[in-house]
Amino acid sequence: MTTDSSTVRVEVRVELKPGVMDAEAVSIEKSLGLLGIAAVRHVSTARIYDLEFAGVSPAEAKRRAEVAVDRLLANPVIHRVSVRPAPT
Repeated sequence: MTTDSSTVRVEVRVELKPGVMDAEAVSIEKSLGLLGIAAVRHVSTARIYDLEFAGVSPAEAKRRAEVAVDRLLANPVIHRVSVRPAPT
């Protein structure tokens, strides 16, 4: 989760909840078929935000990322969210 002694990276993944129309995924799925890329059973989309915090602990970085999710990055009615340490 840390990139060096003073920064912490957190990955926030935002995707649509099951049952919410994912128009971009539907379009991609159709396009894959038209391109001859067969056997794709399902496509879904997600946004990944890589947040880097300076001078905070991993726990505080996660808390701040969750605040960002609540205030800006996701709508709890239509999105499901995961917050985790960013891969290195």
